[in-house]
Amino acid sequence: MSQELPLTGRVAIVTGGGRGLGRAMTLGLARAGATVVATAARERAEIERLADEPGADGRIVPLVADVTREDDCASVVATALDRFGRLDVLVNNAGRGMKYVSENFMTEPTRFWETPADAWRLVIETNVVGPFLMARAATPAMLATGWGRIVNISMNTETMRRRGFSPYGPSKAALESETIIWAQDLDGTGVTVNALAPGGATLTGMIPAGFPEHMRATLLDPSVMVPPLLWLASRQSDGVTGRRFVATNWRADNPGARPPAGSRG
Repeated sequence: MSQELPLTGRVAIVTGGGRGLGRAMTLGLARAGATVVATAARERAEIERLADEPGADGRIVPLVADVTREDDCASVVATALDRFGRLDVLVNNAGRGMKYVSENFMTEPTRFWETPADAWRLVIETNVVGPFLMARAATPAMLATGWGRIVNISMNTETMRRRGFSPYGPSKAALESETIIWAQDLDGTGVTVNALAPGGATLTGMIPAGFPEHMRATLLDPSVMVPPLLWLASRQSDGVTGRRFVATNWRADNPGARPPAGSRG
């Protein structure tokens, strides 16, 4: 008799689920037994391919949706509720990075007054407004059951302050502020809100094609996010809210521990 997977029966949404961190987290949740609605703004083929990955076992539902559009966010939540009758976990992962400002952002920082206004708006709309619209749509269903998880995907604090990383840095700083405020708003409801960051530069679609090969080898694998995410998505993290977790600092033997003073991330 096979052992039941730890997240069997849970229903999750992962925005930006087709590549990079989103892909790893979608597969991680599905392989742990959760049913996952994975969204992408444009590339339907990417999220459809996830369903054929080993261990997915029919638990991934691909959906094209743009998190900057209120109607799309409501539709994603409605799909989860209509098809599965519940929603337990929202992973706000969809994001746009500095390559929308410049392909050379790693080596030639763009000063803020040189940043095109349209690029600024695109990053802020996706990285700040998008998580708000998704959380706003998802929270009532979680409140109705008295349990839920909102996980906002962030990045290193050093990157938030890095020269030339505007608007990406400010967008993630705003997301962490949203995390703390939403956690307070939801205190005592059974719905928690936490931020999760990889802990360093990660091999995702945000890394430009011209990134030096010798540096590419130092990038984190997106799968680093999976163990802390599975813990945050489980009952083991009940009552843990308004926190910031760094995947490279996370310890399975002491998952809720606060990082030591001066630790990176």
